[in-house]
Amino acid sequence: MHREKSKKNFRPKADPPRAEKKNFEKLGRPQLIKVVINVGTGKMKTDPKFSEAVESSLKSITGQKPAPRLSRKAIAGFKVRQGEKVGLMVTLRGKKMRDFIFKLANIVLPRMRDFHGLKLHGFDKTGNYNLGITEQIVFPEISYEKSEVLHGMSISINTTAQNPQVGQKLLESWGLPFERK
Repeated sequence: MHREKSKKNFRPKADPPRAEKKNFEKLGRPQLIKVVINVGTGKMKTDPKFSEAVESSLKSITGQKPAPRLSRKAIAGFKVRQGEKVGLMVTLRGKKMRDFIFKLANIVLPRMRDFHGLKLHGFDKTGNYNLGITEQIVFPEISYEKSEVLHGMSISINTTAQNPQVGQKLLESWGLPFERK
């Protein structure tokens, strides 16, 4: 019962302009589906200490153990063999996803150096948003003194929006700041 109340209270109210209200009524209100966080460990794949440090930082940031991503086939130019660990991935849904989006919008993005808003070209044609973070130390769970290695991550926010404009309005209603034109 308590879980349902918090879900209703946390869901933002997106109020589109009149011209788009008909489209919203046909499609229903767009919602967040999931957040996927990927970290590639390609260059440091031979160093097990790097892989463990990335795994522990990703676990503390998301609250979930990351799943290893294995290469599907061998690529000689990149010195990658089939079945070799090339990255880590975490998929967040439900309450953990909502908490992560809130933390991203209110804590992490304002702490980034020279941040003037999220770029609008991060949307794909179906309204999903992708962004990259160059250093994991912008998250409050990671301290600069204790972090052994610096690594970046890519964050994909999947929505039910049908186009980038609706996706942008949805993410703005969740508090994500976009740069002004």
